Amino acid sequence: MDWLDNVEPHYIWIAIGLFLGAAEILVPGMFLLWLAAAALITGILTWTLPIGVPLQIVIFAVMSIAAVFLGRNYIRRNPVHEVDPMMNKRGARLVGEIALLVQPIVGGTGRVKLGDSEWIARGPDMTDGERVRIIGTEGAILLVEPIAD
Repeated sequence: MDWLDNVEPHYIWIAIGLFLGAAEILVPGMFLLWLAAAALITGILTWTLPIGVPLQIVIFAVMSIAAVFLGRNYIRRNPVHEVDPMMNKRGARLVGEIALLVQPIVGGTGRVKLGDSEWIARGPDMTDGERVRIIGTEGAILLVEPIAD
């Protein structure tokens, strides 16, 4: 690889750091980010100090271990909070909503219409056309109660 002989080592480390940073976007998990930081720091040190390739590799290895350890501890102390804890719980988001019975609840099971969707509903026996309040969920089944007039 003759072309590699003409490239300054700090450019290679910076390229590796940028590649690992881009790979973190494609493979999320907050791991490659720390390796990218170690490669970028190694590139900066190589750029500013006359360091041989074997020492550069040692610096990268030590910086990688330190960055992963420090990053893991930082994440553990500062957990990422979900913006919306009900984001992937569609049924749970419906608790408290008012729905219309489109199929009577007989023997504890019927169907309700909420928005443009129909859901299986469980609750006390009621006739169709009644309005009900959603009080909970069991998987994709809505638990309902009659609305007191």
